[in-house]
Amino acid sequence: MAAARSRRFARKGRKVSELNKLDDPDYPAFTIGQAAELLSVQQAFLRSLDTADVVSPHRSPGGHRRYSRRQLELVSRLREQLDNGHTLSAASHILDLEDELAAARADLKQTQERLRAAEEEIAQLRAQLADATGAPAEQTTQAEQAEQTKTPGEHARGEAAAGDHASQHGPDDANKEDDGSDDA
Repeated sequence: MAAARSRRFARKGRKVSELNKLDDPDYPAFTIGQAAELLSVQQAFLRSLDTADVVSPHRSPGGHRRYSRRQLELVSRLREQLDNGHTLSAASHILDLEDELAAARADLKQTQERLRAAEEEIAQLRAQLADATGAPAEQTTQAEQAEQTKTPGEHARGEAAAGDHASQHGPDDANKEDDGSDDA
């Protein structure tokens, strides 16, 4: 009886793990008919996306198309672009760019968080150093604070302005030595 119970629990464990697959956005859970119904599109539309290699569904062992939630979201976004008058190629390109932008924004946010953490760590280390040496903690000057708050564009403009200032004097001005003669 204990053996039968353990087999029954083992089967339930497998069923639970199979059900957990449904939580995976990449698990191909939907047939073409289910996908078409969920998205309010024709099955032919989904087949055309497969033929165009825009959305390639998984295939069951019998060769039937199976779609994941992530693929259904992609089809929905594509359909929205197509409804806005874009060609399939343009719609696909737009979605690629949107995804690229979202990834870049996520990377930027993560980098900003790491920068904030590093700045906090530096401040803590400065305070520890000041405590250990008995000296006052280093304060940044107003110029350093202004430099730290500049955006990358402001840094570039500042460098360009410095280059413009040097170019106003001309190439010979920098190399002239005062030989005591008056050229004027």
